[in-house]
Amino acid sequence: MSKPPKLSLAAIVASANPQGRSASAARPQGAEIVSLALAPPAPKQAATLKQRARQMSVYLEPPVYDQLRDLAYAERTKMHALMLEGLELLFKQRGARSIAQLTETQGR
Repeated sequence: MSKPPKLSLAAIVASANPQGRSASAARPQGAEIVSLALAPPAPKQAATLKQRARQMSVYLEPPVYDQLRDLAYAERTKMHALMLEGLELLFKQRGARSIAQLTETQGR
């Protein structure tokens, strides 16, 4: 059994408006064409962290990775949060600005 032929957009439009009928004859009496105004654009939402941030790869030895994963599991948190905590401690130890201070000044 063969497949039915695929219809093209041109064929669908041609069948909906046969050659002998004009556009005004196809329209029911009393019908009018109404143009709709476009809705105003939606307000911009704040970008997600993935859209704002820059990605960085970190290569960890398998035992280091496993220990980080185990800590995250035990504390029911994500490895990302633990890495940010580690960066916060490093910044504090070196006398640099904290993550909160850096992101606060970036928003202005």
